[in-house]
Order: sequence, then structure tokens, then C-alpha cells
Amino acid sequence: MILILHPNTDHGSADYRALLQQLDGLDNVDFRVHQVKGAQQVLTEIYLLGDTATLPRDDMAALPCVERVVRISEAYRILGRHADDQRPSEFTYNGVRFAQDNLNVFAGLCAVDVPEHVDQMMHALTQLQGDAQVCTRMGAYKPRTNPYSFQGHGAECLPWVFELAGKHGMKVIAMEITHEKHIDEIYTALEKTGHPTGVMLQIGTRNTQNFELLKAVGRQQEFPVLLKRGFGITLEESLNAAEYLASEGNSNVIFCLRGMKTNMGDPHRNFVDFSHVPVVKRLTRMPVCIDPSHSVGTRSRAPDGLLDVFHATAQGVIAGANMVLVDFHPKPSVALVDGPQALHMNELQHFMDDVKIARQAYDARKALAKRYQIDS
Repeated sequence: MILILHPNTDHGSADYRALLQQLDGLDNVDFRVHQVKGAQQVLTEIYLLGDTATLPRDDMAALPCVERVVRISEAYRILGRHADDQRPSEFTYNGVRFAQDNLNVFAGLCAVDVPEHVDQMMHALTQLQGDAQVCTRMGAYKPRTNPYSFQGHGAECLPWVFELAGKHGMKVIAMEITHEKHIDEIYTALEKTGHPTGVMLQIGTRNTQNFELLKAVGRQQEFPVLLKRGFGITLEESLNAAEYLASEGNSNVIFCLRGMKTNMGDPHRNFVDFSHVPVVKRLTRMPVCIDPSHSVGTRSRAPDGLLDVFHATAQGVIAGANMVLVDFHPKPSVALVDGPQALHMNELQHFMDDVKIARQAYDARKALAKRYQIDS
């Protein structure tokens, strides 16, 4: 059971203290307090854990400070979509809105190599026609299967990456981390450079079940989190990993589908799982991201002239994806990580225009579904 308190509830007030006192007196029930900081207000949510089935909903709603009560109907207590749940399925970070009803594209380098390439990538994003592109991906920390492969420049590259982001007006950078110390390194670099951009912490597929890392990332509420599905585990196990983040206090989480590791996906790098976009949106309140680059893993082109990456992207977007994470590089032949799958700079506008067509098709499908809506 979740108690949603009135907006901007004062935790020092007599009513709030009375509420906690009454919750302390409940038998076989523990509780956790979480604050959700929005652009205009602060919301307090209290999660009741234990024998909550016997608690009358009306009695809980009558407690001091309580605005409404949500009874848990799914396994994912915090991020799940429950019956009569009116909590938002969105958040705003550094001026960028992330929700289940919009679409953001994060195009950039899988791994940062040299300032020249970062500068070229960000400049290209600012030159796009149509909707403004304000986000990118830049990998500083790279976990690799081979211990001798390039592991990323780490903290050394952060200052100049952030400065270049500020120069080009990049609002948010998606950046993978592999250790909790990387959170402090990123925050320190942002402070030293004057916070010219925002960072979305990315949990890669290899760390989806690194529970101590998930707890550490969840405890901080400065940065939102992009969690990639584990490539060898079930969807349920990956959604529970997202719940680890939220259970520690950070519910600004985006769930990323990036393909599953199985030979059934050959000749692609992974088995594309973008049919699960509506499933995740139905089960949870998280925006859903797709990563076509790591799903497909090649620059193979179909007889119709479209790259497989374009086709996979369209499949996810037309199913309602809310974010696309895609690899580009000014010189893929010299990229230090995943060069063979990176799209070329002269394909950037084409890619964005193709995404726009797929999104328009999704909007048309929604309108059609509303027109033919039949109560079941």
C-alpha cells in the first residue's frame, strides 16, 4: 500500500509527526518514506510493507497529511502501474521531459575517444532540421568482455566532455557507470565546469543484477537513471532491478530494451525485443527506451535500401518507445568501441526523419484505436 501525501507536506509539522506515530503503531507493517522532487512541488510517498491487506483503505485515507491511497496490485511496488493509480508516469530533468507519451533521441558516441569527435558529434546534433535535439550519449566508462579491450577514458575526459556539451547546448548526456565512485567523479566534474549540462546515469546490461551498484545509484537523487535490460535474464528479473533503484529513493528511472543474448537472434548481435515496449508500459510507469545499435550490432542493409538499425528503431518507435539510444561516430573506422555498428554522420538527418515518420505512425495508430475503442 502507498500513501500519497498532500504536495509540499512539511516533515516538521505536527500533522506529519502524528502520521508517523500512527504508522509506527501498526502491527506487522513497516514503512519507508520517499520524496519525489518535481519542478513545482515536492511529493511525499510512504510505502507500507508487510500485512497491509487487512488495512482498511478509508482508514488510511483519513490519516493526517494523506491525500490518497494506492493499494498495490502488481509486484513492482514503486514503479508498477497499480489499480486506481494516478501517480505520474513522467519526470523532468534539466528542462527535458521524460514520459510514457513523448519521445527523446540520444544520439552520440558509444565511447568517448578524442575531443574533436565529441565536438563534431554535438555540433551535428545542433544542425538537425525539425525538432531540436538536446540530448546525446557519451561513454566515459566502458565495461568490456575482453579485459584487454579499451575500458574508456573515465574521469579524465569528463571536464572537456561537459564543457563541449555546454558549448553546444546539450541538455542531457546518457553516460554509463560501472562503480559507485563514478557518481562522485561525475558530480565533481560537473561542479568544476559550472554544471553546463545534465547527466543521466546508465546501468549497462552486465550490471543489471549488480545489486550493490543499483542500491548506490538509487540512493542518490541528483541524476535520473537509464537501466538496460539484462541480456541473459527474464523481463521480470530486469524490472525487479529497476525496482531496486526506486526502493532506495530514486524513481526517475527509464527502462531500456537492448536485445537479448541468444543465437536465435543471428545474424544480429542480439535478439531484438522491442515487442516488449508496450508490455513494460503496461506493467510500470517507467518511460521505455530502445537501443537499436546494440540490438542489431551491424550496418547490414536490407534490399529496400534501409539499414537494419533503421528497421529495428522503427519497430520500437511504432510500438510506443519513449527514448532512442543510438550510436553515431564521425569516423566509425577508428572508433575505440563498437565502430562496426555506429551510424555515419551523413546518416543523422535521415535517421531523425525516419524516426519522425515512425512516431507519426504510432500517433495515428493511437488515434485509430481510440476511434474503434470497444469496452472489453
